[in-house]
Amino acid sequence: MLDYIWIDGDLPILSQLPNDFNSAAILFHPFIQMPSGWEKSKRANTYQHIYPSDEEMFKLGEPISWKEVMAKSNLKSYKELFRALQYLTGTPSDEYKKLASYVKSNPDFYYPEEDRTSLFILNGLVKILCSKGANTLYFSEPIHDTNGSFKVNDISSLEMANLSPNELIITDENMDFAFMGIYDSFITLLLAKDTNIEDTIKSQNLEALICNKETYFNSFI
Repeated sequence: MLDYIWIDGDLPILSQLPNDFNSAAILFHPFIQMPSGWEKSKRANTYQHIYPSDEEMFKLGEPISWKEVMAKSNLKSYKELFRALQYLTGTPSDEYKKLASYVKSNPDFYYPEEDRTSLFILNGLVKILCSKGANTLYFSEPIHDTNGSFKVNDISSLEMANLSPNELIITDENMDFAFMGIYDSFITLLLAKDTNIEDTIKSQNLEALICNKETYFNSFI
């Protein structure tokens, strides 16, 4: 079992990987498009803030890639979009203003899930963790300092997403792969023993940035 790890945002990610992990990728949580008129049908008044529940998102929502949002909001890179998202609760940046304008003009369109791994990419991640024959997955979360294990076929994506309110790391029984949510962010970090993680990412059509020796979280800010 692998306990949750803390990644220093000012140091290269690859230099901080535990155990025998040799590669990593930053996975971007998709934006969420709900059906037309969904938000209006849910609002009790015009000032109410509505965000889809897990069940609503999973059943009715459509994942929208960062690349598509970048193109439509005139943001030129993952770094710019990452910075825009980081300013959701802070001082608005030029990047944030572009993104906020696009979101405001598109009803039923929502920002990605924060802190925990997005429901839209969980199934793909589980397939990766089980790709070398694993049937049991282990988890660790630091908020309540709990950990445990479960059989892959005994838990749903919704249940897995709620193993922790925030940070969570899940690894397979052979520790070939692991993924972890990053607090106060819109990304998940995927770790692998294999040095070539790019083929693994492509196998599940995940949107990601492959980490090199100079990639660190705060390079986005």
